[in-house]
Amino acid sequence: MSIVRMKRLQLIALNRDKEALMAGLLHAGCVEVGEPSAGEEDWGQLLHRDTSALPQARSTQTELKQALETLNRYAPQKGGGLFAPREQMAEEALLDTGALEQALALAREINAHAKAIGACTARETRLQADQMALRPWADDQIPLEQKGTKTVLIWLGTVANTVDFPTLCGAVEEAAGAVEIQRLSADREQQYLLVLCHRSGEAKALEALRSFGFSFAQLKELTGTAEENLRRLDGELKETAAERQRELEALEALGQRRQELLVAQDRVQQVIAKESAKERLLTGGALLVLEGWVPVPETGRLEKLLAEYDCAYALSDPTEEDYPQVPVKLKNGPLSRSMNVVTEMYSLPAYNGVDPNPLMAPFFITFFGIMMADMGYGILMILGALFVLMKAKPQGGTRNFMELVLLCGISTFIVGAMTGGFFGDFIPQLLKIINPDSTFAMPALFTPLDDTVAIMLGSLVLGAIQVVTGMTVSVVKKIQEGNFIDALFDEITWWIILAGVGLAIFGIGTVAGVPVVLTIGGLMLVFGGTRKAKGLGKVASLVGLVYNGVTGFFSDILSYVRLMALMLSGSVIASVFNTLGATFGSVILFVIVSIIGNALNLALNLLGCYVHDLRLQCLEFFNRFYQEGGKPYQPLAIQTKYVDVIKEEQ
Repeated sequence: MSIVRMKRLQLIALNRDKEALMAGLLHAGCVEVGEPSAGEEDWGQLLHRDTSALPQARSTQTELKQALETLNRYAPQKGGGLFAPREQMAEEALLDTGALEQALALAREINAHAKAIGACTARETRLQADQMALRPWADDQIPLEQKGTKTVLIWLGTVANTVDFPTLCGAVEEAAGAVEIQRLSADREQQYLLVLCHRSGEAKALEALRSFGFSFAQLKELTGTAEENLRRLDGELKETAAERQRELEALEALGQRRQELLVAQDRVQQVIAKESAKERLLTGGALLVLEGWVPVPETGRLEKLLAEYDCAYALSDPTEEDYPQVPVKLKNGPLSRSMNVVTEMYSLPAYNGVDPNPLMAPFFITFFGIMMADMGYGILMILGALFVLMKAKPQGGTRNFMELVLLCGISTFIVGAMTGGFFGDFIPQLLKIINPDSTFAMPALFTPLDDTVAIMLGSLVLGAIQVVTGMTVSVVKKIQEGNFIDALFDEITWWIILAGVGLAIFGIGTVAGVPVVLTIGGLMLVFGGTRKAKGLGKVASLVGLVYNGVTGFFSDILSYVRLMALMLSGSVIASVFNTLGATFGSVILFVIVSIIGNALNLALNLLGCYVHDLRLQCLEFFNRFYQEGGKPYQPLAIQTKYVDVIKEEQ
């Protein structure tokens, strides 16, 4: 279990073979196409960046996404869902460009229906607004286009609802004489008026009306009466609603073809991968230049592929200067690959670093089980993880996470069996309700409440083992790099000091009352801690080394007390809910309260145990040896989200 060694690939091929070569690399899935080490400025006028159809592919992806969003909104999927198994598909079928074009046509049809629905919605909004504007004038039997006769003016307008209508009528008639005012309707804010005025009194009538806040109605250029227009608008609304319903029914029918769009999403993703890789090529005339990285175990497959083309290539080991750019691929087995979830969340190791997964897996899984420590919770975790793994058959990171949940569930069950926890003290409490004389207790090697000190000491011992393991990895790594002196004085010295302290406690290894091993360790600490300093800096270096070494070592180990704390808190919370449920004296109420309480406790502990376990690995373990900063290995390969590809060997 280690970091996979990489080879740099440098390739010169014929431009005519570009499409076939990129398709072959996509099928092989073992080459990460990188930026050329010699850029365009180095090649001068000979080579230039290759062009690609990436914008067009991304546009296709956008259209497909919009179509899926439309179906999810107007024709949501029924059944299946999150745990539905993925469709199995041959690689050749996935890369079928004709099928992608058909799916794109389907997406455009769906998007056209969505656009039509949007137009219907906008039209309905406009028609409803027109209705609202006309409804107050429904009692006006005069055509709206009629503005008056040779002798009479016709006005439509409004005044505030607070205006006294009789007072307004009297004031206007007194000012203008021949005026008739009708109140057609009123609402909480306004009164809607029809004013018939003799042309001779126009100016005076307007002056009187405006003194009451009269304003002319803002109606569109309509013909016919308000009632006729309202009937017309009502008919147009019904037609629009029917058209909208037809579009919705069409979308619902097209919703049966959702899988075509999902598969097309995977299809276009392969096109995007190839076109993105093309943009990192250099071309010119009849040649193309490609550089990248290939794992050493995959070089045979690559060489077999390249033998089919007229090309020249070289595979070389990366230099130390290349290490920051070399992609990192972790080679893990079924147990340790679940730790990729933790490693990728923190940071991948540097190419010249150490793969932490095999070292971390036993500790992480064991620590999680210790903190949860309940058979019931472990069973639920195991069943949940198995359900997802067997039903949905997830891939990649989701699969790794569910495998981690499964392993932690097994650990939780085992430790729970050792502590006698099954949803806290659920069984003894239940039996006590059924038979008050029951004295049944779950068998246990130790219990969190009765053996707290022993559990705390065990946690510290486990912490010391993990810390020493991290120091051991650091020692081995430094020796492999030829830095034995650093390993001797940075880690081995402390081991000698700790061994000396232990021997001195038991009175072993003393000569004339002097603890020999401890004295040797102290001398090594003085020399090693000051060997790179000068003058008074030696004193400061020694003080800093002793302080940081002692406090750092023991504070790291003390952090593992959280294993005991979380085990104790989870057990106590479960017992509290069980005791609360038992106070009712009813089996049914007890079960209900216990289920609710244990569900909350499980949710809290799943998050808390994961976070604290993660903290112990990242802060207490990794800081001993871990060198982060690795760049993830991202080969040009078939990667899907909605289908499982059956790969065909060439």
